[in-house]
Amino acid sequence: MAEFLTVALVCVSTLAAPDCSRETAVDVAVAPAPTPIACLMQGETLAARSGFLRGQETYLKVACERRRTAALCPDSVTP
Repeated sequence: MAEFLTVALVCVSTLAAPDCSRETAVDVAVAPAPTPIACLMQGETLAARSGFLRGQETYLKVACERRRTAALCPDSVTP
């Protein structure tokens, strides 16, 4: 399983880059990535293939996130 997620965010050009997030983006694409380098390289490819970008109205921000997994805790399970 890939340890990272590539998150390609497409935000409107009037939004400052630090404020561009999953919540404020107009489009979001997420894909698994095996390494941080692959994650960054994959972000632009995701956006280019999707057709998300709309000239100078939007811009692309790529984020790499570590995949979260739920920990199983057998002690907390009750029959």
